[in-house]
Amino acid sequence: MSEVPTFAARYPFGLDPFQREACDALEAGSGVLVAAPTGAGKTVVGEFAVHLALATGTKCFYTTPIKALSNQKYGDLVARHGSADVGLLTGDNAINGDAPVVVMTTEVLRNMLYAGSDALRGLSYVVMDEVHYLSDRFRGAVWEEVIIHLPESVRIVSLSATVSNAEEFAEWLVTVRGETRIIVEETRPVPLYQHMMAGPRLYDLFVESPVGELSVNPSLVRFAREQVQVARTFDRRPARGGHRRPGVRVPSRADVVERLDAEGLLPAITFIFSRAGCDAGVQQCLRAGLRLNSPEERQRVREYVEQRCADIPEEDLAVLGYFEWRDGLERGLAAHHAGMIPTFKECVEELFVRGLVKAVFATETLALGINMPARSVVLEKLSKWNGETHADITPGEYTQLTGRAGRRGIDVEGHAVVLWTEGVDPLAVAGLASTRTYPLRSSFRPSYNMAVNLTAGVGRDRARALLESSFAQFQADRGVVGLARQVARNTEAIEGYAEAMTCHLGDFGAYAALRVALRDREASIARDGARQRKAAALASLEKLRPGDVVRVPTGRFAGLAVVLDPGLDEAPPTPQVLTEDRQVRKLTAESFPAEVVALGSVRVPRGFNARSPQSRRDLASSLRNLGLPPGERPRRGRSSAADDTEIARLRRAIREHPCHGCADREDHARWAERHHRLGADTEVLRGKVAGRTSSIAKTFDQVCSVLTQLGYLDGETVTAAGKQLSRVYSESDLLVVQCLREGLWDGLAAAELAACVSLLVFEARGPGDSAPKIPGGRVRDVLREMAALYGALSDAEADHGLNVLRQPDPGFAWAAWRWASGTRLETVLDESDLTAGDFVRWVKQLLDLLDQVAAVADPAGGVRAAAREAVRAMRRGVVAYSSVV
Repeated sequence: MSEVPTFAARYPFGLDPFQREACDALEAGSGVLVAAPTGAGKTVVGEFAVHLALATGTKCFYTTPIKALSNQKYGDLVARHGSADVGLLTGDNAINGDAPVVVMTTEVLRNMLYAGSDALRGLSYVVMDEVHYLSDRFRGAVWEEVIIHLPESVRIVSLSATVSNAEEFAEWLVTVRGETRIIVEETRPVPLYQHMMAGPRLYDLFVESPVGELSVNPSLVRFAREQVQVARTFDRRPARGGHRRPGVRVPSRADVVERLDAEGLLPAITFIFSRAGCDAGVQQCLRAGLRLNSPEERQRVREYVEQRCADIPEEDLAVLGYFEWRDGLERGLAAHHAGMIPTFKECVEELFVRGLVKAVFATETLALGINMPARSVVLEKLSKWNGETHADITPGEYTQLTGRAGRRGIDVEGHAVVLWTEGVDPLAVAGLASTRTYPLRSSFRPSYNMAVNLTAGVGRDRARALLESSFAQFQADRGVVGLARQVARNTEAIEGYAEAMTCHLGDFGAYAALRVALRDREASIARDGARQRKAAALASLEKLRPGDVVRVPTGRFAGLAVVLDPGLDEAPPTPQVLTEDRQVRKLTAESFPAEVVALGSVRVPRGFNARSPQSRRDLASSLRNLGLPPGERPRRGRSSAADDTEIARLRRAIREHPCHGCADREDHARWAERHHRLGADTEVLRGKVAGRTSSIAKTFDQVCSVLTQLGYLDGETVTAAGKQLSRVYSESDLLVVQCLREGLWDGLAAAELAACVSLLVFEARGPGDSAPKIPGGRVRDVLREMAALYGALSDAEADHGLNVLRQPDPGFAWAAWRWASGTRLETVLDESDLTAGDFVRWVKQLLDLLDQVAAVADPAGGVRAAAREAVRAMRRGVVAYSSVV
């Protein structure tokens, strides 16, 4: 008898056709891939897998990409099935791990597979929620590892956002998992209407014609053109002091919330691509006096918040901004971003779902799977900082963000609102709203931990075969077809170029080859000269001393400068100098393309204060008093190419070649240059074709070569060091175990070890303005040794054509050391450039790695004890407070 009717009866609304089709396929013994828009209800299919496991006395693992989503799903399933049948396993929590249904992060399941965990016995279903995460370049490989390594008897339920290549992904799933049904649902259960808000007016983005076709609202297009004309007219007029530019004013955040409230469009999420902007949005609404909750609702909010936050130490409440945050919640307003501690974010999520928070200002991380739908979504801007530049959001990102609008079973329609600002084209917004291209691209690549685990489990040959079955290789092999076609087209064109450069006086191909050889030789000599000059410059930088006067030859700070600090602690040195115009700057090696010579010396006063304008003036005056002449243009020395015998030989051969005297020589040469350039490009394409065939397995071989060189593998045997490595799951896995093997952390106290290990988990959000503060003494020495070890491992990788390890980042060392030493949260945050949420997140990641270090370190040594002590010392206060309801 089918379980589908029994399951469907538990829901207040009937199953949609796509949900029923997926449930039927799963019950019939097929795996399923469900690709559907946000809010369409694809998780219902995952919950049916849970129902089947409980009904048949087997197990189901429900995996998610992030801990917050695991925590939320755990709460949902406990509410439905009871705490006895549901467990949770994340890096932070282990609750009822032997239950028939366990929610976990995907990494936990991957680690179980490699360890051959007994928990896998009786496993019949695995739900992979948000499976499109396998495109994530940092963590996506985990999904493919799990899909490849799960036993054949396990049925996989893959739940994905709408992607444009779902068929390709499903085709791969069939090759590695057997029968898999693909169910693609394009229709949202709650229709989404698109708008633009210009000043106080809310325009529909699309209008429907009498025949039912949608087009961009002509009134909106006309308004945008009028605003462009107003701006141009104003810009052509002479500037007038104090005159504000005419035109429609962009509404404030409080104005937007009030307008949405008046239109009945709350609750709403406003996406702002900055944490500071989210916090500012709440403050602006509070200053405007917005109160979206009734007195009874305010009381319910206060009771809930006080109950949820009761375990947070009272001394930390003020530094966490608890009282201001609670005031905003009571008024129905909140921010949501990664800078908040987990408890605060979870309170916002729960109160929003309960209808007690009406307006949330959030970063895009909220769109990554957390169940927090709204009636409306507002986008302030259509561009965001991607870590390198401000880039326009993609149609896929637009769909993901606006997909939060429209609550199933509550709203009859959802609304997406884009704020009009100068330069925004309604036609471009319409393009974003109507494009449905979100391709799934594999980010899979073998890691060191993966290599030793695979070798230990199935041997090198079988491991290579498994890796060649990855989605990455599947996509690469399909791409070879297009490359091969391009090679064929290029080859045909090359033959035509060869005919066009034919010369009646001789072999023009040979003549052209001489010209190319001469050009390459001259370029090689020029590069060698540049390298020699750079080496001389670096060597001279290491000789600088405080007080030396140098000439900066290039860049913004060209001119005379006095050295304040030679910067010898860094490699290459980065001297800090005072320029002639009294600016204190750190210079890089790029500022000195040639050897640096001290032109003189001035006395730098003891305790010189670079922040004091008077101190800078006095020292700059001493610099000018030296009376050094202005810089001269560097004299050109005799070119080394003039003395090169090979260049002389090539020039002579060119002059003596018969084709050199051809009247059409340069015309032939142009065809020869095209022949040469296209030939070189074609060889690159041929290399790509060859490289893509078994490219993943070749990378695996390169990884194994590094591991063999370093003693982790001995042929097919995993050594003792390799077994250590197999239990370390980190981007810096190899560096962690090398530090243990070479004794770099021996003798460190708990807080010192925490500081050193933090380099292997922390990654700054952007380049810092200055060098991070780090503890002194033994820690500073160990950090230098770790940097040298990283350099040696990077060289070993380069020798084998790899670039896997991430450079250690000392930006969290001071905070980790202080927290592990027992320092109060307020003090640690004051001394670092971290929000409370970032601090908690990095500490939890550090605790996870310290637990792994304790597990693999030599029991007889002191590192294991120090790691465990560090974990105990750091798991306190807001870090220790559990985020699971």
